[in-house]
Amino acid sequence: MLYLQKEFIWLVARIVLTESTCAKTEEIMVEDGRRMIRVTSDISIDPNLISMNFVRASGPGGQNVNKVETAVQLRFDAAKCLALNNRVREHLKKLAGRRMTSDGVLIINARRFANQNRNRTDAISRLVDLLRKAAVKPKPRRQTKPTLTSKQRRLESKRRRSETKKLRQSVQRDEFF
Repeated sequence: MLYLQKEFIWLVARIVLTESTCAKTEEIMVEDGRRMIRVTSDISIDPNLISMNFVRASGPGGQNVNKVETAVQLRFDAAKCLALNNRVREHLKKLAGRRMTSDGVLIINARRFANQNRNRTDAISRLVDLLRKAAVKPKPRRQTKPTLTSKQRRLESKRRRSETKKLRQSVQRDEFF
């Protein structure tokens, strides 16, 4: 399959994961001899900015849990990624929260599966999903005024609450006479 865009010819190959639980499709582009992971139509990231470490997963797992390193720790250097503009990078920082370091490195831990390959594909797909969410421009909030009825309702409930609290007060002796 060939795509023609901006005088470049990109060869696009689809990699379909064979595991039934992780059957997402990611696109790998070859542009000028370089492999790229397509996030959106205008954002493609270089796989060299992604590094993966395999660690032992915590929790129950039988005899293999202390021997096999199945959990994946994916690190994506968003600060060095030229495909992300400042708006996308700032939105990614908000969405990532504690998962992004002060140096601009996004860390994703994947340990959902007992298989290293499935955890690897899960981590990459979570990264791509997060980048797609960051690429969407947030809709600006339009400030609205409260209606007259809602203002009156609020003031009426305040009046009723005030009367309830006044009735709870102790009665003064001179109020009886």
